[in-house]
Amino acid sequence: MSTAFESGHERSEPGLAEVVGERRHLINLAYRLLGSLAEAEDAVQETYARWYAMSRARQEAIESPGAWLTTVATRVCLDLLGSARVRRERYVGAWIPEPLPDRTEWTGGASGGGGAESTDPVDRVTLDESVSMAFLVVLESMTPAERVAFILHDVFRYPFAEVAEIVGRTPAACRQLATSARRRMRAAHGPAEPVVPEAPEVPAGPAVPASGKAGQAGHAGLVRRFKEAWEAKDIAALVELLDPDATMTADGGGLVGTVLRPVDGSEHIAQYLIHIADKAPGLTLLERTVNGRPGLVAQLAGVTVTVAAFSLAGGRIARIWAVRNPEKLRPWTEDGQS
Repeated sequence: MSTAFESGHERSEPGLAEVVGERRHLINLAYRLLGSLAEAEDAVQETYARWYAMSRARQEAIESPGAWLTTVATRVCLDLLGSARVRRERYVGAWIPEPLPDRTEWTGGASGGGGAESTDPVDRVTLDESVSMAFLVVLESMTPAERVAFILHDVFRYPFAEVAEIVGRTPAACRQLATSARRRMRAAHGPAEPVVPEAPEVPAGPAVPASGKAGQAGHAGLVRRFKEAWEAKDIAALVELLDPDATMTADGGGLVGTVLRPVDGSEHIAQYLIHIADKAPGLTLLERTVNGRPGLVAQLAGVTVTVAAFSLAGGRIARIWAVRNPEKLRPWTEDGQS
């Protein structure tokens, strides 16, 4: 959505183009820090509100508006991450990051039409390894400080000296935070998933290597076979496609019915999926990109009711994250595409 800040100020305002041009970067940063597109939008709106609350003289005194906006957005996100733990304790069931679609799969191109640049935040988020569901879930296990240091340095390639200025800590402390975060990421992923390599001391970003076309094709093929087995209600085929120690986690947010605890084990997951298919005979499964990876979308009567993301290990499905909370599915609905 376009902001009042972008349209309500004179084009002659100093640095306006640079300030408005930072919006995409800020949305990318905030979504990775918060795991929620809605909260990322709010954080960026708050950042711009603080910029435009300053006098013209104060704005002109800022040498780098982009650096100022990044610093403020990061600190807003840090505050939100600090309060998120309290909110998550009251959340009904498991909390899973908000899934992102690849808009071209829905509309054949960027939303908005007419050749105009889309202002939809979904279109502004770069889909790479740092927004895969597996990656975002591990980020949730980090402390706010670890998460911020890791995202700024390893994903967006900010030198530790700049990270330190942004978060108000020493470079050495930020380096330790990023190292701890990297250790968590490697422990969680193991050899099955790519981990963001330690970044050089130069700003850039987001800079995360893709898993490659071969890896994506293998992932897509496995998800397709999983879809076909589910549609056929073939328990044996589902069990074969799942790692014996696979886990499925669902997020309904207390707004729709779903399992509140993770389902562990290939046989239990297969039985649960068949149970779902029996309860919803009109369920339609669609192959879609979820956070940059092949995933599935389940629809009833044309309405998206579940978005599923997958993580692989040893050629089998090791993790399934099924988002059912309708508040997290707005980008996937018909209204969200307009």
